[in-house]
Amino acid sequence: MERPSVSALELQVKARPVPRHVGIIMDGNGRWAESRGLPRLEGHREGSSSVREVTRTARRLGIQALTLYAFSSQNWARPAEEVAGLMELLRDYLERERPEILDNSIRLNAIGDIDRLPRYVREPLDKLIADSAHNTGMVLSLALSYGGREEILRAAQRMAEAISKGELVPGRLEEKDFEQYLWTNGLPPLDLVVRTSGELRVSNFLLWQVAYAELCFTDALWPDFRTEEFLRCVAQFQQRERRFGLTSAQVKREEPPQRAKA
Repeated sequence: MERPSVSALELQVKARPVPRHVGIIMDGNGRWAESRGLPRLEGHREGSSSVREVTRTARRLGIQALTLYAFSSQNWARPAEEVAGLMELLRDYLERERPEILDNSIRLNAIGDIDRLPRYVREPLDKLIADSAHNTGMVLSLALSYGGREEILRAAQRMAEAISKGELVPGRLEEKDFEQYLWTNGLPPLDLVVRTSGELRVSNFLLWQVAYAELCFTDALWPDFRTEEFLRCVAQFQQRERRFGLTSAQVKREEPPQRAKA
């Protein structure tokens, strides 16, 4: 059977409910470059084109939030030359994509230990976050110096402080009370996580939020992951039955409980 064109596939995807919040583990930049005899940094540079194309596609589909795992807490341990190159590419991305973000009513967000970023990255990042704060379109979150365990630990510390001040009562706490201390507070529930490059793990990404998210793994290296690959992941999500702990019969009779969705 002949595969539909990219435009036809996009129309098919748009005809069904799309995930509210998609997270992407953008993996394989280094391997893409090494397989071509290029420096690893060239893979990261080419990967920025995938970021632009996938962001545009997500915006067209009406996805509410897109979170991209750009630099993990553990990535600081990479060779200093590579880390410095990644920071320069991040700065260049923020400056180059500024018109695209503002012109398309995208709100930029950043999650992670942002204070660890160098000033030459923090300044354009903070400025674009501030200048796009009132945009009403998709929220584009960059996970920078981010780790899921680190996020949960920080949230627990902040909650403990609130309890010690008498602002929270331990016996009355609910999940939503904890979630307000996460870096993702205010974002829609995570519906879909995509990982490229054939690796089958979540690598410390959105560990709390991934509880009931659907997972999609693809062999495509991130620089090769463009509109068609993204659409196929969303289409795969649309074929899943999301039960949230219920049975198939229950799901067919009624919607899952509201808290299970969050």
